Amino acid sequence: MTTDNDTTIRTDTAVPIDAARYREVLGHFATGVVAITAVDPETGQPAGLAANSFTSVSIDPPLVAFCVAHTSSSWPKVKSAGRYCINVLAEHQEGVSRQFAVSGADKFAGLSWSPSGHGSPILDDAVAWMDARPVDEHIAGDHIIVVSHIDHLELAAADGSPLLFYRGRYGRFTN
Repeated sequence: MTTDNDTTIRTDTAVPIDAARYREVLGHFATGVVAITAVDPETGQPAGLAANSFTSVSIDPPLVAFCVAHTSSSWPKVKSAGRYCINVLAEHQEGVSRQFAVSGADKFAGLSWSPSGHGSPILDDAVAWMDARPVDEHIAGDHIIVVSHIDHLELAAADGSPLLFYRGRYGRFTN
């Protein structure tokens, strides 16, 4: 591999990376938190999961991506709906994020939501939401990278601030 100034960078030396150190170093990159929601077509019940590995991929076409663990029991339910809603959580929704991160729990217990145009749950108080559908998946280590096409999107609370995750803790944005 070469850089713009033709300096050679070796990429053939694999150094084992300690998992705890990996989390510590990458934890210094602040991320937002989203809840990905759908109605499970098998049960007719809402299903969802939390993700802080979410990013914009392309404007034309409008694509985003998020990562889910291979072990996720929620992703197959959400995926089987064919469409889902990506809810950008607000700074006061740490409890929602924690609820959506628990495996096997009733993730919608005590939560209010309304259906999007495709019927996917839009969580009350989310900063923004996007109706989306999966277009591609890539296996990447112990996760699946899901690329999604955005069909509709809205700011739910234009002046709301997003929930952030930084160094293993939830936080908020201040100017």
